[in-house]
Amino acid sequence: MKLRSLLLIGLCTLMFTGCNSYKKVAYLQDTNLTSNIQSTTAVHDAKIMPKDMLTINVSATDPEAANLFNLTVQSPYNASRSGSLSQQPVLQQYLVDNDGFIEFPVLGHLQVGGLTKGELEELISDKLKAYLQNPIVTVRMSGYKISVLGEVAHPGIFTVNYEKINIFEALALAGDLTIWGMRENVKLIRENSNGQSEVININLNRSDIVSSPHYYLQQNDILYVTPNKSKARNADIGQSTPLWLNATSILISVANIVATFILLKE
Repeated sequence: MKLRSLLLIGLCTLMFTGCNSYKKVAYLQDTNLTSNIQSTTAVHDAKIMPKDMLTINVSATDPEAANLFNLTVQSPYNASRSGSLSQQPVLQQYLVDNDGFIEFPVLGHLQVGGLTKGELEELISDKLKAYLQNPIVTVRMSGYKISVLGEVAHPGIFTVNYEKINIFEALALAGDLTIWGMRENVKLIRENSNGQSEVININLNRSDIVSSPHYYLQQNDILYVTPNKSKARNADIGQSTPLWLNATSILISVANIVATFILLKE
């Protein structure tokens, strides 16, 4: 009877441990997830940051006049050995400098840092009305770079071709968190338009993360997933891990033999 009681206690302990582990692993554990998503009405629009690469296309009623504002360059594929062009030249990209400025044809020095694409399109369009009739400006951001480090399957630097990515999409690019990653303690390192960095703590277990201003990542954001205490202990054990595993296996085997012997004796 004592043995059966011990086995029952051990089973209950395992069940409790399993529930506790689930609370540490699952994302978005709150029950009010739907209400949080519905309350998020603002559509995210990334702001232009230093080191961003911008493609700006200008069109107007007079295409020839608009071409003055559409600088083009030849891609490596276009500059073939025969000297013939097999494709149309591509638009030149504009690098936003550390102070948030670009050099645009005719208009000169433009401050674009901190603006959204729509705001920049409106700014350039208003300035072009002095030169073009009915100007239409289209801005695209390229080379959107983020980094994911720490307890993920595939840490690294990722270049995103689209202009909007959230935390979970970034983690998916890195192969998701490992079992040692602390979902409730993810660090977001972000640099603002003034060049100042801040560290933001994020809890992926909470559903209100989807309505947070940090849910969508910005250019050059860094996500760091903190390892839990188990991973830290494993790191301390180091090369002695196989010895501990062998000793544990032996103890479990001995315990199984003793338990079987006692049951047969009863």
